[in-house]
Formats: sequence, C-alpha cells, structure tokens
Amino acid sequence: MNGLTNHVLMVRPYFFKKNEQTTVNNYFQKNTSLNDQEINDLAKKEFDKFVIKLLNAGLRITVYQDKKYPQTPDSLFPNNWVSFHKTNKVILYPMFAQNRRNERTDYIFDKLKKQGVEIEKIYDFTNFENENLFLEGTGSMVLDRVNKKCYACLSERTCKDLVIDFCFKMKYKPILFKAYHKFSKKKLSIYHTNVMMSIGQKFAAVGLDSIHNIQEKENLINELYNDGKEIISLSENQIKNFAGNMLLLHNSKEPILVMSSSAYNSLTKLQIKKFEKYSKIISVDLKTIERVSGGSARCMLAEIF
Repeated sequence: MNGLTNHVLMVRPYFFKKNEQTTVNNYFQKNTSLNDQEINDLAKKEFDKFVIKLLNAGLRITVYQDKKYPQTPDSLFPNNWVSFHKTNKVILYPMFAQNRRNERTDYIFDKLKKQGVEIEKIYDFTNFENENLFLEGTGSMVLDRVNKKCYACLSERTCKDLVIDFCFKMKYKPILFKAYHKFSKKKLSIYHTNVMMSIGQKFAAVGLDSIHNIQEKENLINELYNDGKEIISLSENQIKNFAGNMLLLHNSKEPILVMSSSAYNSLTKLQIKKFEKYSKIISVDLKTIERVSGGSARCMLAEIF
C-alpha cells in the first residue's frame, strides 16, 4: 500500500530505566515505586509481547538486541535517531540527550544487510549536535510520505531550521506549528510531534486544542483537508495517554493501526469506530515503558522502506 510498510525495526533494550537526561523537556515521564531491575524486567516483557503481537498480525519485524555498553536506557526508541526512505535510503539525526547519541550503531545496519536490506546513508545531520541544534527523526516530524508533507511541532528537540533543511533535501513541504500541554499547572511545549499527531492514508489523529496559534491550527487543518484526510481530534487527556502515538502499517491484507492499550482505552467509541473504518486496530500493554520513558508504541517502531 502506498506510503505504508509491513517491515519495522525494533530494538530490545539491554537495561531500560528512567533516563534523567530526557526528563528536562519530556513531561510524559513519571516516577514509579519500582526499582531499576523491576522496571527493566517489566519493560522487556512488554517489548517481547509487543513483538509477538505484531508478528501474529502478519507484520515483518527485525529485532536488534541492544548491547551492555555503552549504556542506552532509551534504546528501544530507534525512530528518533534513524529514518528509512524509499530504496532503503537512511537519514541519521541529532539527539538532545547525550546518552541517547550512543544508540546510533552500525551493528543495526549490519543486521539489516544480512537480511537483504540495502543501506545507503544519504544525509547525516548529527554534526548539528555540536551547535546544540536537534531534530529527532520521526519523533520530531510526522511524515505524510504520499503527499510529501512534513508536520513538525517546534520544541527544544525540533529545530525549525533543521526541519526546513530536511524538507529541502527530501522534497517535503514543511507544516510548522507549536503545541502545548499543561503539566503542574504550567503551559509547556510538547517535546515530539508524534505524541500529539498521527497520519494515516485517509485519516489524521491530532490534538488540535494543543495548537494555540489560530493561524497555525487553520493551516494544519487546511493541509489535511486538502489531502482528503478525516481529522480525528484528540483531547489533552488522550494525548497524555499516548493516543497520538500510533502508527499505521500494513500486512499483506489490510492496514494495521498500532497503539498502546492506554491509548486505546482513552479513545471514545465513536473515535474507535472512525479508526476501524480505515484499519484493523492492534493495541498492546506498554504501561511500564510509557510511565518511565514518556514514549509509546509509535516511538518503538522505525519503518523500513
């Protein structure tokens, strides 16, 4: 199916725990009474069940087992440091947290090559880390690969100039905006676009109320309508439950919309009905991963084209 893939890369963590370096602007991360070993054990179980569920849905999964060193507590989110494009072209991205930069490894590409995936690195943005400029892959940018549009909510992790540079190089149209949510009674920037927005072939799930600038909101709505997308508006509470962090894939028969159970349980019956018009829904329990890391199902999947 156009713009969708049946093949994703997933990275199984070696030692998953709360990453203190990301808490400064990822307000989805929460404290827990569990110790680090308990967190890691639960997260690995959630990861393994997720892989099995995707395989049972007829999807192709390449799992890379992370190594002990260097320590990478967030390694199970590969979509932030790499994106794959048509004919197996690869882009590498600059990461905000220093310890997340260690996730970039050629071992993953070696594994894919052994499976017959040709790898050609076309753009490497990582040198911008030296200038404290960041663009965290398909976390920072939600890509409509069919209509060649790049939706990006600007934040400390999503630099406007780098989004525009990406769009120029890849021939995408940039749709830029700022999005906010309330935590501890403060209005704070949403750190990644893919926690408040997901694009399918015929729908777009988006937290419209999080975009406070009327012109930016109208521009985004018009772009989606012009492409024939049904807009499914997500509430702030649904975004906090990772309802924006979903990804549309396809198996040999039908589109598959992947999300977490907390995302699914936050949706209304009407919203579920709308999504089911366009795809089969698969949901999986990721509550430990979500609570500790502030990321969910979409963040764990790097699509391979």
